[in-house]
Amino acid sequence: MNNLYPIQQVLDNWINMGRLIVGSLGALAFVGAFLWRIFAISPRSVMEANRWLQRIVIGTIGVELSTVLAHLVVGSVQAH
Repeated sequence: MNNLYPIQQVLDNWINMGRLIVGSLGALAFVGAFLWRIFAISPRSVMEANRWLQRIVIGTIGVELSTVLAHLVVGSVQAH
């Protein structure tokens, strides 16, 4: 089946590579923002750290949804 659809293998490799990179950077950013929130002194800084945590979580959900969408698009092209 890989010989019939080589583009699918290339897309799967790029999608997985992107997920790994974004996941690693997202985890690092989450830990950094969480530590910032813990050690923040001023209330404004705590509020800003909370905003960053929310952005990171929403971004992670977006990456997962885009991965599902990419697999759906590749699957629909394969069906035709």
